[in-house]
Amino acid sequence: MKSFRTLSLIAAGVFAAASPSIHAAASLAGSRPNIIFILTDDQGYGDISAHGNPVLQTPNLDRLHREGVRFTDFHVSPTCSPTRSALISGRHEFKNGISHTIYERERLAPGTVTLPEILRGAGYRTGIFGKWHLGDEAAYRPDQRGFDEVFIHGAGGIGQTYPGSCGDAPGNTYFDPAILHNGRFVKTKGYCTDIFFNQALSWIEGRKKDSPFLVWLATNAPHGPLQVRPEDEARYTGKVPDANTAKFFGMIANIDDNVGRMLTRLKELGLEENTLVIFMNDNGGTGGVRVFNAGMRGNKGSPWLGGTRASSFWRWPARLKPADVGAMTAHIDFLPTLAELAGAPLSPKAKAQVDGRSLVPLLADPKAGWADRTLVTHVGRWTPGTSPEAWQYRNCGIRNSGWQLVSIDGGDKPAWQLFDLRKDYAQTTDVASANPKVVAELAAAYDRWWGEARPLLVNEGATGPKINPFKAMYWEQFGGGPSEEDLRKMDPAARIEGNAAPKKNRKKTG
Repeated sequence: MKSFRTLSLIAAGVFAAASPSIHAAASLAGSRPNIIFILTDDQGYGDISAHGNPVLQTPNLDRLHREGVRFTDFHVSPTCSPTRSALISGRHEFKNGISHTIYERERLAPGTVTLPEILRGAGYRTGIFGKWHLGDEAAYRPDQRGFDEVFIHGAGGIGQTYPGSCGDAPGNTYFDPAILHNGRFVKTKGYCTDIFFNQALSWIEGRKKDSPFLVWLATNAPHGPLQVRPEDEARYTGKVPDANTAKFFGMIANIDDNVGRMLTRLKELGLEENTLVIFMNDNGGTGGVRVFNAGMRGNKGSPWLGGTRASSFWRWPARLKPADVGAMTAHIDFLPTLAELAGAPLSPKAKAQVDGRSLVPLLADPKAGWADRTLVTHVGRWTPGTSPEAWQYRNCGIRNSGWQLVSIDGGDKPAWQLFDLRKDYAQTTDVASANPKVVAELAAAYDRWWGEARPLLVNEGATGPKINPFKAMYWEQFGGGPSEEDLRKMDPAARIEGNAAPKKNRKKTG
């Protein structure tokens, strides 16, 4: 018997084949644009003025929105590592082994076929700038996953450190951070977002005569801690409920400025027309939710629509006409879409891996046929050492184009609530009792998905090194760090932080 996913994909293929837009889609396939993918961290769907935010002003993101194809029902995962793994692999994060953002459960499973590997195989140059967050150990870093150029911080954010392998260089802040550049740390000057855009632009300029390129530009802003340039914070001081919101909006304003600077430079370099610029955010909102959340329930770390709905703007002046696309789409569609645009065939292994569909028919014709489907959300993040089965129905959901089934307080048994998204996108009224057939169908689909995903949670129970790899590399390059005796004496949490080592054991690092 064919799996539920296989049947869904067959249905999608039949539907697409019958669509008159197939000829338009074929004209885009293999057109090989340069690709710049901008992914922000913890900026919600509502944190853009084009989406109705009453305070925040984002003129350059609004320009991408105005001049691009806009996927208005586009969904990602509730937190960052899961979303990044789905984008780069074309499949749900659990099938990549990722069920958390720390505790070794953020590591992209070995053997996963990645988007940069596919594009590099088709002649693309590939570079990543900013946040990676899919494994800090050597075998998991971007240079082993298809990227030619690597300019990244460690962990989930600049300066963050957790027990195990997930940790950044010691003492890092958003200002003047030490960044790992092709295996060696460089001590940068300036604000992190400016630095990442500068480095990406420098690399683009160096590659402009090559054809073509992928830039994966992932900011760690506006994720906390809310370290912001004072002049950016000042833009919103007194205009929002508190200082933290002013900082958060100021960090987004800085991102917006950099997006505008990049668009200007692409035009100056003669690259604008044949460069596809894609903008997304990685999960539901955080700091700006109290100001505006586009009428949605929930935020980051929840299975509600407010935890997964994301911006998805695709601007390509030479080939794409501005339009809204209302079809239900997702991060798992990213890889097959870019592979098709790049004319990069998927290997049998990659085809078997990918859960998503190419968006090329919708990019070519926003009204193209799009067969209904189901998308699964699970927050994961269960306590280390506990069984995933005990969390199977906790903080999870499954939806199609009209309905979402959600279980917040379940465990090894569900506590399903059902919402009619056509009438109640804000998810205020549970209508499960009135629609038992819909509940049964979606619940059965969820159980089939769990059966497929559960054996692939390969990071459960994994243990990491005593010292984060980024710290170890930093100390090896610049000196300092704890002695072996210090390591034996320190408790595990302090040992991982490393900053507790006595001063006598540290060397001056400049």
